[in-house]
Amino acid sequence: MTLRIIMPVLNVAFVGSESLAKKIAKKGDVRDIESYVYKEERNGEIGIISLLRPLKHPEKIRPLLSVLNVAKVGIIEISKVDSALGEICVSFGCAKIEKGLVIINSQTGNWVDPDQVRIILEQSGLKNWELLESLPDEHSIREKLFSLMDNLEREDSSLILPVDQFFNVKGVGLVAIGYVQSGSVSKHDTIQVLPADENGIVRSLQVMDDDVETAVSGDRVGLAIRNLREEALHRGCMVVHTDSNVLNRNLSSTFSIIKAPFQKRILQIGDVIHAAVDMQFIVGRIKNIEGPNLTVDWEVPLWTRKEYSPPIIITQLDAGPMRIIGTTVL
Repeated sequence: MTLRIIMPVLNVAFVGSESLAKKIAKKGDVRDIESYVYKEERNGEIGIISLLRPLKHPEKIRPLLSVLNVAKVGIIEISKVDSALGEICVSFGCAKIEKGLVIINSQTGNWVDPDQVRIILEQSGLKNWELLESLPDEHSIREKLFSLMDNLEREDSSLILPVDQFFNVKGVGLVAIGYVQSGSVSKHDTIQVLPADENGIVRSLQVMDDDVETAVSGDRVGLAIRNLREEALHRGCMVVHTDSNVLNRNLSSTFSIIKAPFQKRILQIGDVIHAAVDMQFIVGRIKNIEGPNLTVDWEVPLWTRKEYSPPIIITQLDAGPMRIIGTTVL
């Protein structure tokens, strides 16, 4: 197999039609999230655009939030203005995805008012997104995405890799798959799996079917791991470097919420909420409320970063049509 050098990957949260996604990139994996990949050599490197298209929204909100945990920029294709669009825009704003494209693609008999869309974007925290009032060709969209990639800041922080799949491969051994949320991981690194608190050694890595020496933030990577029990892995477990001490384990948390735009729901003691961060979607129940502060007991541990924590998006699944309650940081 070809050894891949480190290449920049732009993960794009794509909320739009399958037909537009297929024009921009080649369809790949399908789970509760569809992936589409486009590769192009630019300035001596292979630049990669990875569109992540959540399925089943608005029926389910978790795939959308998972995509927002990974993405750096977004694309929203608008064919009509409704409550689902409001929730989508608020979700992007709460995730602090500050750059993206909004494409108006009106269908026959269903005109979309650009001025109304601008108001929604501004109220949702997306005022810096570019609004395209008609559907451009795929080449223009790719160029705009590559331009956004060039202007992104690359963070230098510790490894955090939530696992969403794992299995045994004949001749390879135990493989864990997930998105590198921060930092990097390399061949021969010693890694720690939480909450099992067990160590293993990275035998090899693959990104997009290429063998690599190192996977960096944004990569979807498969880690072949030796000296680790399969029982240590489960969906939602965290891979970090051994003894890095970069995560907090939260079974109960007290915090205040920055309420989302358009949200009028008032939370009560006993309410069930979900916390979405770093590919986790954790159930909690409100135990106490004192002024602006909520105390929540989590059903399973919620892992949060000690430094450079992204916003934790708090949702309430029965609060439709706006299930995004707001954000917090622990």
